[in-house]
Amino acid sequence: MLEKLYPGDYVDSVYIIDFEQLAKEGYRGLIFDIDNTLVPHGEPADEKAKKLFARLRQLGFACCLLSNNKEERVKMFNEEINACYIYKAGKPKADSYLRAMELMGTGRKDTLFIGDQIFTDICGANLAGIRSILVKPIHPKEEIQIVLKRYLEKPILWSYKRRKAKEGKSDGQSAKRKAGS
Repeated sequence: MLEKLYPGDYVDSVYIIDFEQLAKEGYRGLIFDIDNTLVPHGEPADEKAKKLFARLRQLGFACCLLSNNKEERVKMFNEEINACYIYKAGKPKADSYLRAMELMGTGRKDTLFIGDQIFTDICGANLAGIRSILVKPIHPKEEIQIVLKRYLEKPILWSYKRRKAKEGKSDGQSAKRKAGS
């Protein structure tokens, strides 16, 4: 049951993702959450975010911002980024993820979602049938409802990490068996 909430990958920051490798793997569309994924909650696009989106355009990615926030928040962040965006997205409903793919001209197999929350971002990506990357939140200062969600995320992350560790061990063991045969 928890598997429905697992991300495809879990990394420390959006800024360490190997987007060149993702392009080689055939990904063409990237959907991003904003707050605590790209910048601290409520902040405008900073230099790191601006450079990231410029680099993504050079790599040929279409990008879409997907936020449950009001339009003024999303529009303010997007002023320097110039991506398509969807506000009041209703995450984790899959409809907004499907709409984002439509705006970018991509499909489930070549689109990736990146966000910092399991119950909205990752759950929605899984419901929409697209790969996801969960990033650690940028800033620990959050609204109380988000803080409560973070406590609920802990057992899911524990289970996810445990499964990944087992997969790594089993992969290594089978590789050793093949080498020894």
